[in-house]
Amino acid sequence: MDQLQLLEKIREKKSFLCIGLDTEPEKIPAFLLKEKDPVFEFNRRIIDATHSYCIAYKPNVAFYECNGPEGWKSLKATLDYIRGNYPGMMVIADAKRGDIGNTSKMYARTFFGHMDFDAVTVAPYMGEDSVKPFLEYGDKWVIILALTSNRGADDFQYHTDGGVRLFERVLKVSSSWGSTGNIMYVVGATRAAMLEDVRKIVPGHFLLIPGVGAQGGSLKEVASFGMNDSCGLLVNSSRAIIFADNTEKFAATAGEKAQEMQAEMAVLLKEKAIL
Repeated sequence: MDQLQLLEKIREKKSFLCIGLDTEPEKIPAFLLKEKDPVFEFNRRIIDATHSYCIAYKPNVAFYECNGPEGWKSLKATLDYIRGNYPGMMVIADAKRGDIGNTSKMYARTFFGHMDFDAVTVAPYMGEDSVKPFLEYGDKWVIILALTSNRGADDFQYHTDGGVRLFERVLKVSSSWGSTGNIMYVVGATRAAMLEDVRKIVPGHFLLIPGVGAQGGSLKEVASFGMNDSCGLLVNSSRAIIFADNTEKFAATAGEKAQEMQAEMAVLLKEKAIL
């Protein structure tokens, strides 16, 4: 999915919602546990109930890897189901990979070659040669961790050297490795006010914003500080949607929660004159 297609989807669905498929086996409704693949069955029902309201899904790979080989099967089945039933939907592998060049090349092959994700999250700590192998796939997106919302972000990301904070240096340096058409950045919603500083450095790049919903981030604040003239945002919500209900009505409830977010996003897009 290229930049123009992504922008078209935002306008078509009046949404910039990304739904995180962080599927914890312990939280799957009990009645699904009799299924051959409870994780995939849970995902399938969530996807069927929410696809009209979002433009992307983001499985966090850790929630699949923890189940060993069967987990990888669930992940592949989920990706294949989206591809087969909802073509044009963006699918992000939230893998946070980052290693020396030859190892990153193998990670890139995993998610872009064998599994055909549209995007993958990467950690830039090891520098350009650890990210470049992902950028060699011209029709894919690399989503670089820039400013995260966890408590430990203060340990390194705000460290100042010569008046420049580390996350600002990450943005300035890495933006030269690619373009607004193949690099996005992760910026946590619980630090929404910092989006203003982020936008001064990368005004045209898409930002993937986790933390809205269960983590307490405000969608209105994110849009106020982070939205650019073409939107430029993918706002992710996971637990607040997929685990809003653990009864047999869990999928319908997820659909309702996703629709509520989409409706709020439509208002914000109209206020910005994007629709």
